[in-house]
Amino acid sequence: KINWYYDGTLNISENCIDRHVKNNPEKTAIIWESDDPNISEEISYKKLLDKVCQTANALKKLGIKKGDIVTIYMTMIPELAYTMLACARIGAVHSIIFGGFSAESIAGRILDCKSKFVVTADEGIRGGKKIPLKETVNKALEKCPDVKKCLIVKKTGKKIVLKKDRDEYLDDIIKNVDLFCKAEEMNAEDPLFILYTSGSTGKPKGVL
Repeated sequence: KINWYYDGTLNISENCIDRHVKNNPEKTAIIWESDDPNISEEISYKKLLDKVCQTANALKKLGIKKGDIVTIYMTMIPELAYTMLACARIGAVHSIIFGGFSAESIAGRILDCKSKFVVTADEGIRGGKKIPLKETVNKALEKCPDVKKCLIVKKTGKKIVLKKDRDEYLDDIIKNVDLFCKAEEMNAEDPLFILYTSGSTGKPKGVL
């Protein structure tokens, strides 16, 4: 009989960020390059911790807790990493969907894992073209009546359709939350994320 650290506890976001902040707060944690090769950003461990904690507190403010499944549909922007690590910090399970998938593909994955929370952006930019992320999510959520909240990152500033009591800008919530969020103590066997197969050989399968 094999037990995988059966009595061990850890939080992966604390392991990835906090321990580095103690000794090297200004050391670069992430080098982000935008779609425009002339625009990039070096994000320090200290800034990463602040952003992840703010995002985590915003998720908690909306009632997201340990064990909840959060679907993330964005392009490669820093907020994608912040949200992913924020979910890990509060013990929520994240399910990332490739930012080029269709509304049907998004809906199928949301329904399969019974996710009630979605985080997206107004638009994404890939190869100089704007990707209508929120517009696609709106179509997907027509088939997902159990989704309680959809959070939107303001990326391009495009005017988008918001559904009352469901849709909120993440940027607005973050303004009014604490800068630190204590990491949830997680068991070694607690789930971290769900990643779906491409679906090229049949219905996509969620790998936990």
